Amino acid sequence: MVKQVRSLQQKKFRDETGLFVAEGEKCVSELMKGFEPVYLFREGENATSVQIAQMSSLRTPQGVIAVFRQRSIPNPQSPITTPQSPITNLTLALDGVQDPGNLGTIIRTCDWFGVHDIFCSLDTADCYNPKVVQATMGALARVRIHYVDLPAWLQSLTNPQSPTTNHQSPTTNPQSPMIFGTLLEGRNMYEVLSPTTNPQSPISNPQFSIIIMGNEGNGISSAVRPLVTHPIRIPSFPQDAETSESLNVSIATAIVLAEFRRREL
Repeated sequence: MVKQVRSLQQKKFRDETGLFVAEGEKCVSELMKGFEPVYLFREGENATSVQIAQMSSLRTPQGVIAVFRQRSIPNPQSPITTPQSPITNLTLALDGVQDPGNLGTIIRTCDWFGVHDIFCSLDTADCYNPKVVQATMGALARVRIHYVDLPAWLQSLTNPQSPTTNHQSPTTNPQSPMIFGTLLEGRNMYEVLSPTTNPQSPISNPQFSIIIMGNEGNGISSAVRPLVTHPIRIPSFPQDAETSESLNVSIATAIVLAEFRRREL
């Protein structure tokens, strides 16, 4: 059993078994609310400290390890092009976010701000990676993760009548979402979202919005960029001062989501 649990640190075995591992009382108890538990090990009850240490991926094991069954997700070889659940007024899309810690923090942030669906490109980190699971602190139970052909999925929303493999610029379909993308050349986010300075602000328009966050090093991909209808940026302060080139993607996500929700209050 120790060997089987340990093997789930590798994506190959997680995919083969449909299982994943979580550690720590808080994380495990939260995941119990949204996932089916298969095994539960507690130090001093049904596992020794040595066994817990052997199963753990943490430097300091926390005494509780659980194995859960993954939710049913699309086959990466046949990516979906339509949502598996209704899109609420605000949805997040991740384009090539590869650091497990960043993905886990983003999932936890979405949980805090009431964003219940994240649509990820196929090269985004695996949400069942142990580092991702730990960083979510159980938020994975309340946030649904969908892996999709991101350009095709976005195109299917902006122009449902066109082939999903046609990555052309979005049309003016009145039912289309407002697609925001964080780009260095984008407009000041606070101006774009202000109903005072921008009559087309999502706060003034009840249609749903999608926020796209890009890869840690390269940003939003060339295939997704043309589908962004509202390019935005988080301005530095003061704007003419020398500063870092960009923000960490999980920090940037928190800032953007906080501003969207603040405008709704």
